[in-house]
Amino acid sequence: MDPWIAERVASILDWTPQSLSRIAGGYTPAARYRVQAARKSAFVKIGTNGATASALRKEEAAYRAVGMAFRPTLIGFQDDETHPILVTEDLSGNFVAPPWDAKKIESVLRLVERLHASPAALRPYRDIHGDMDAGWVVVQRDPGPFLGLGIASQAWLCRALPALLAAEASCATSGNAPCHWDIRSDNLAFPADGAKLVDWSEACLSNPRLDLGFWLPSLADEGGPEPEVLLPGAPEVAAWVSGYFAARAGLPVIPHAPRVRQVQRRQLVTALAWAQRALRLPPA
Repeated sequence: MDPWIAERVASILDWTPQSLSRIAGGYTPAARYRVQAARKSAFVKIGTNGATASALRKEEAAYRAVGMAFRPTLIGFQDDETHPILVTEDLSGNFVAPPWDAKKIESVLRLVERLHASPAALRPYRDIHGDMDAGWVVVQRDPGPFLGLGIASQAWLCRALPALLAAEASCATSGNAPCHWDIRSDNLAFPADGAKLVDWSEACLSNPRLDLGFWLPSLADEGGPEPEVLLPGAPEVAAWVSGYFAARAGLPVIPHAPRVRQVQRRQLVTALAWAQRALRLPPA
């Protein structure tokens, strides 16, 4: 950590860190640290470019809008054109899934249900995520990246695409429920007082079924139940989620986030299988 950034962190904390450790992982180039002094500790996230700076501003706004029961405590935020700093409660040691068990899954389901029913002055989905085309619409326009994954044949895509497009089109992204929109095991901590979500830069008002459904393919990939066990009767969600990954997993590797495409491919496998079952499609 550069000395001038360390000084800014200390000014936010109102105490001077005596040690810091860089935290690996994450899917963006934002810098992440755990800082400590005596019995104190905190989590620090620092923007490193325009994209991560924008994401941190969105995350700070979400922290102020969402109740403390759902997230770490916000300690402070200091804006900067390229290097804004977000400091929150340190939850390291509480990221213990996978492996998944019934107790952890139920804890997440309760958390998400309470979040969706809570008041929060978040911005609408379109303000945060833009007005992008749905995934299967993108695949229909340019099927090459999806077919290049080797997950499905062109013949299968021709047969399945009409049903996928119709179901996807019936799935609303708009809604009035506070949604996290990036529920995954690496964003879920399990402290003693119950599950909490971190990384709130995608949070918005949206469709709660879609928010939950977006988590389920990764849960299944990590040994959890199939998506329809936790969200039955949701073919439109299965189509939308599978389309999201189908449109992205085969794209070129992102230089500053090289693991993203691998993770998207794994989630596509479970999401596409979910859509096949939900829409009674033939095997790919």
